[in-house]
Amino acid sequence: MIRKLTRLLAALILMFVGVSLMLVLFYKWAPVPITATMVLDGEVWERGLAKDWESLDNIDRNMVAAVIAGEDGKFCQHDGFDAEAIEKAIANNARGGRIKGGSTITQQTAKNVFLWQGGGYFRKGLEAWFAVLIENIWGKRRIMEVYLNVAETGIATYGVEAGAQRYFNHSAARLSRMEAARMAAALPLPKQRSVISPGGFTRRYGNMIAARMGAVRRDGLDACIYD
Repeated sequence: MIRKLTRLLAALILMFVGVSLMLVLFYKWAPVPITATMVLDGEVWERGLAKDWESLDNIDRNMVAAVIAGEDGKFCQHDGFDAEAIEKAIANNARGGRIKGGSTITQQTAKNVFLWQGGGYFRKGLEAWFAVLIENIWGKRRIMEVYLNVAETGIATYGVEAGAQRYFNHSAARLSRMEAARMAAALPLPKQRSVISPGGFTRRYGNMIAARMGAVRRDGLDACIYD
């Protein structure tokens, strides 16, 4: 009995590894049509899904600089995980400060594309597995491209192209520094934070991101994407 269960478990693990590898390889080139987050989003069912896939070539560099400045300053330096950010997030949360996750853009992309929202060690373990895969198979430029196309940018709105059209009535190819900074500031809580009329914290955070964007260019923090 134990031997049969062991064989079954081994078969399931091998199947999971095979399927996950095929999905990662497929999405290395193909646009991601829909994700579990979109399917489970009640607002999408009520309002309809706003989502337009765009090549990274058609997304203004300001948007890339903004998400690096706001979400993952070491995106081009780490291998998918930022141990220092995770440690700081744990310490901050333990002190009762503003809740932070410490997840990199790679981890967020892995979660957004292949998994579901929410916590738990099981999902975190799967997230780590997919993060390793996309770091090694996709590379940084593709990770950024997919992230900017599947991230939730507003109510029933996914991707920066749909977000730019919704908030500014023009394409993501024409985002100004402040427009990109405002969108990046709202990314952690897009249903609660306003891009057009940001509240106190979101406004200050957007201004901080805009100020940091110069350093992203100056210090080559986006070099892995454009060089």
